[in-house]
This record gives sequence, C-alpha cells and structure tokens, in this order.
Amino acid sequence: MRRFVVGAAALTLAGMGLPARAADFSYAPRPYTVNEPLNAYSWAGPYLGGNLGYEWGTVTNNPTKPSGLVGGVQGGYNFQNGAWVFGVEGDLEATGADDTFAPWKFSNPWFGTLRGRAGYAFNNILFYGTAGLAFGELSGETFGFSESHTSAGWTLGAGAEFGVAQNWTAKIEYLFVDLSESNFAITGVSNGYHFDMVRAGVNYHF
Repeated sequence: MRRFVVGAAALTLAGMGLPARAADFSYAPRPYTVNEPLNAYSWAGPYLGGNLGYEWGTVTNNPTKPSGLVGGVQGGYNFQNGAWVFGVEGDLEATGADDTFAPWKFSNPWFGTLRGRAGYAFNNILFYGTAGLAFGELSGETFGFSESHTSAGWTLGAGAEFGVAQNWTAKIEYLFVDLSESNFAITGVSNGYHFDMVRAGVNYHF
C-alpha cells in the first residue's frame, strides 16, 4: 500500500509538469525523422501543398514585358540532419502573365520547376536556398498569327518556411526563372523569357 501511494504521488508530480512542456513550440517527430534535435520540430518526410504569387519578366529580343498572377501546386521530400535540412521539390504553375507592345503580344501560360533545397532550421522556422531545372511555355501573337514554344532553363531562389501546426507549414519564396530562347517565325528572331517571382504557399507534411 505504501508503495502504491508513493507511486501515485510520483505520477501526480510528473503530470503537473506536462502543461509547462506543452506550452513550448515543439512537436512529436514524424516517422520519417532522422537525427533531429530532441523535442524539435521535424522537417523530415514528404509534403504536398499549393501556392499563389506574382511574376514579372522580359522577353529577349522583344520589347514586351509579361507580368501577372501565378498559382499552382508543389510537392517534395525533406531529409534532416540536426538543424540542417536538405530536400527536393517540384512544382507546376499556371500563370496570367502577358504583355502587348505595338503588334506583338507575348505570354507565359504555364511553367514548372524541379529543384534541390538546402537550409537551416531554427526549430519551426526554416531558411533555405533552392536551385534547379525550369521548363515552361512562351506564346507569341502578331497580326493574327500565333506561335508557342516549350523550352527548358534554370531557376535560383531562396525562401523561409514556418511550422504553424503539427503537420502544416506556411512559406514565402522568391525565384528567378530563365527559359531558354527558341526561334519564333512570327518575329524572325530567337525569343526567350526570364522573370522574377514572389509567392506564398502552404504545405501539408505527411
């Protein structure tokens, strides 16, 4: 009986400490966690989300400067070693970016990227850099004629992601995207498209 009372008292004291620990911004690790600091937010594992932003750019060898809203989906996988986070991410975006100058109109209906990411986490806050492959469509129109080309290129950027709940994060990101030039018959020259983009998004981490 005496041992039972002592055990009950110990359990009560342990329970009194739980609210204080729960107040800290820390999360139980997900099953994909590898070598994170104890009681830290886990960035490891797969995720999927959506984004919305704005792009503005320039068509090479042409005076048009397409700009407009952009939105799409992204997904990826993170690996974590201590506070260092490495991963790969892909996204596919639809855009309303276009511009008309004199007889020419150019637009960027869609683009996508496949990038590596590397960053440093301060618990639930991750700062990262990103770079990789870009691909997308550049469409031109003049005097009733239209022409489109899909080309590849590269992208480089940086961002910050914030853990707002056990499985949810929010992010803000900047990317520079350069799509290589293609020969356009309607302009008689090679045209490409490079642009800046800022976007915000949310991710669900599995």
